[in-house]
Amino acid sequence: MAPSAMNQRSEWIRSLSEAQPLPYWLDDPGRPRPEPALTTSETCDLLVVGGGYSGLWTALIAKERDPRRDVVLVEGREAGWAASGRNGGFCAASLTHGLPNGLARWPDEIHKLQELGARNLDAIEAAVARHSIGCDFERTGEIDVATEPYQTAELRAWHEETARRGLAEDIEFLDAEAVREQVNSPTFQAGLWDRRGVAMLHPAKLAWGLKRACAELGVRFYEHTPALTLKPYGAGMAVRTPYGRVRARQVALGTNIFPNLVRRVRSYTVPVYDYALMTEPLSPDRLASIGWKNRQGLGDSANQFHYFRLSADNRILWGGYDAVYPYGGRVRAEYDDRPETYAKLAGHFFTCFPQLEGVRFTHAWGGAIDTCSRFSAFFGTAHQGKVAYAAGYTGLGVGATRFGAEVMLDLLAGERTERTELQMVRKKPLPFPPEPFAWTGIALTKWSLARADARGGRRNLWLRTMDRLGLGFDS
Repeated sequence: MAPSAMNQRSEWIRSLSEAQPLPYWLDDPGRPRPEPALTTSETCDLLVVGGGYSGLWTALIAKERDPRRDVVLVEGREAGWAASGRNGGFCAASLTHGLPNGLARWPDEIHKLQELGARNLDAIEAAVARHSIGCDFERTGEIDVATEPYQTAELRAWHEETARRGLAEDIEFLDAEAVREQVNSPTFQAGLWDRRGVAMLHPAKLAWGLKRACAELGVRFYEHTPALTLKPYGAGMAVRTPYGRVRARQVALGTNIFPNLVRRVRSYTVPVYDYALMTEPLSPDRLASIGWKNRQGLGDSANQFHYFRLSADNRILWGGYDAVYPYGGRVRAEYDDRPETYAKLAGHFFTCFPQLEGVRFTHAWGGAIDTCSRFSAFFGTAHQGKVAYAAGYTGLGVGATRFGAEVMLDLLAGERTERTELQMVRKKPLPFPPEPFAWTGIALTKWSLARADARGGRRNLWLRTMDRLGLGFDS
């Protein structure tokens, strides 16, 4: 490495010198105090297991549908502490992890899925207003940017295809000049701006606001109360916790990446560790140097992609690229901190925005998200319909979990709705194989995706085979 390049890399590394290894969103003096743990026996109509978005939306909507329903929620730690409180804060309308994934898997249903997704995002915005949740909600949209010529061609072709199918409403193709007018990076060569389908928000404040709204409607909360076992009990179900037990007529499981209490569901998800950085607040001059007047969320178009956005106080969150699968699918706290990935992300950040040289990062963090082989949520019931579950959101759960909550409640009610009739809801993804096959397959896929990025997007035989089988894995 040339001396100038070494000096530049050293400066990038120094930008991390004061970064705290914790999620920026959760580092908030306004963080609510946890509710006491369950230390007795409880009974209820509906028990919700998990205090992330899945569980919070389920509890809230259950009470809104029927205020007389007695609802209890148990959370192993604190509401919003895991993926719900440490993500990028992109709240997308897509229920299918993006339109390309949805169109490839459910072409006959894609218009209905898009309609339901748009309605779901509108419902989130309405709930934020109705319950006075101060979570910095901004309906700014998102730009997918091209940083290589082949990506420009792919974005243009994709925009033309979606327009032919009647799916390009509020989506605009931007050439190099137009995209740099929105956000000024020398690496940007084109973009697709989805003007209405994505909102930015403060993810932890959304979780905390949903918790407050649930409590105001009468949901009983028990935090630091992990659910240990799930068994039939008379006409309902019983869940054992460390110090107590809950007997419920019905149970909704929103545990996502954590081991599902329905054991047969566990093979459908694996943990993937994702990492992010947050800068110090940008001065007006620094912000002006990159433009970004319309505050859209951004993501690049590589297989190993980055996502980035502005916070309410004009910090830049910069995340993605590495997607780390631990052998055996173990979820452990020590995987949440990965300095080698932080260094890599810092270098990528300053390559994208060289005019921000000298900016420092204040927070660096990581954590597990649940992914499944089709990249979007799956649903089901167990114990003769008394238990419902949803999992596998693969990183776009900020918005889609509300839809998943509606599905779980429909399934528990035994209702046929426009949601439960979807093939997406009625069918499961392929499960992951046992080790060492899962680790080997994921490692080979990651290597192949990186190779495709370096070879103008050309996919090798392994990736083409995975495409034909409807399997995937990316960052």
